[in-house]
Amino acid sequence: MPTPIRLGLAVVLCGTVVARLHAQSAQDSVLQRLEKAEEAIEQLQRQLAEQAQSKVQSRLQNPVEISGLILFDAFYDDARFNNADVPQWVAASQDTTLPNRRIGGALRQTRIGVTVRPGRVIGADLSGDLQMDFFGGDAQDAYDRLLSPPRIRTVDVRLAWPHVSVLVGQEKPLVSPQIPVSFAASGYPEFGGAGNLWAWIPQARVTFESGSGMRFGIQGAALDPIQESDANLSPSSQLDIGERSGRPAVEGRLYVAWGSEDNQSVVGVGGHRDWLATTRTGTDASEALTADFHIVVGAVSLTGEAFTGQALGGLGDGGIGQDIGPQGQLIHTKGGWVQLDVRPGFVWEFGAGYGRDDPDDADFRTASGSLPAGARLENVVYEGHVHWRPGGGLLIGGEFRRFQTTFAPGTRSANHVNLFAGVFF
Repeated sequence: MPTPIRLGLAVVLCGTVVARLHAQSAQDSVLQRLEKAEEAIEQLQRQLAEQAQSKVQSRLQNPVEISGLILFDAFYDDARFNNADVPQWVAASQDTTLPNRRIGGALRQTRIGVTVRPGRVIGADLSGDLQMDFFGGDAQDAYDRLLSPPRIRTVDVRLAWPHVSVLVGQEKPLVSPQIPVSFAASGYPEFGGAGNLWAWIPQARVTFESGSGMRFGIQGAALDPIQESDANLSPSSQLDIGERSGRPAVEGRLYVAWGSEDNQSVVGVGGHRDWLATTRTGTDASEALTADFHIVVGAVSLTGEAFTGQALGGLGDGGIGQDIGPQGQLIHTKGGWVQLDVRPGFVWEFGAGYGRDDPDDADFRTASGSLPAGARLENVVYEGHVHWRPGGGLLIGGEFRRFQTTFAPGTRSANHVNLFAGVFF
């Protein structure tokens, strides 16, 4: 065979060998990659299995979420209040032998919540939620405040269809649904006794809502007719004058809403009526007309409520916690609160607010026409707050509140400063 032909065959043979070796190398590389991928998938599956074993589930295997806030408050009062760490109004009497200013710390506004979402039942989304804190108990001394027991705040079971929802549980009154922004005042919510009808009351309510972008709703509720406890009864769990009427309190509300989730805005009006057994044979009525709003524009929200009515102590210190005057007359009152809050990003939040409750002075007059020295005739609160969330669930902030509570002898003013730090989970 001529030499050129031999050389050509050698070149072809070498090329074939090289090609086969390259293909084998590529095949080996793909196999190695597949083996590594299989190992990564197996590791991921093990991690998911471990997480599935460690997550919280109910006995019925329903998904359960646990959330909360561990919160430390350090506070300063420059006068005596009805409550030291979370005040609502200035005390009528000030100590004449010891300083009325005080400092202190507490963790009893720490909160914990449990939420369960079993899924769809009878065509509706079923959910349940329980929110608790450690603000319970009667602080007879400092240790009672520091070692206070757990307390139910709100708890509810909800069934939600596309345009109808049903709630059974313990919530704010239907007619005052808005919640002021505050971490310094959550044991007694912000503006309690100064325009915020905040009480968490057992109730059953139904909501009908139509529309998609702009939504219109109508709500109705039946509530426990709880009022200020009868001072002649012990313990306080005995029936009060509202429950002795034998009728539930009733409420209704109309509203219009737009937006969704954190950007939802709403404006509503409502009415409340509760019967009170003030005598063995007759009843009076606790009544209220209310308005509420929550307007969100970008990072700014404006929220507030207003009311007028009578005997509203059972709705959360309406009338500054006063229902009935010295001669048995129901105490008429009017008030409300407004708060501007700005949250330009996740890290910073700041705002300010104002609340006021102004009972009718004439309803406090005795048979001789005088006003009792301890009657609270008006309560005004100014507040400002700043919150910092640097990440990881850490919360640091402060709040300043100025109180002006009016009594027959005059107005008492006092300041409350609260610095707090906590961790969300």
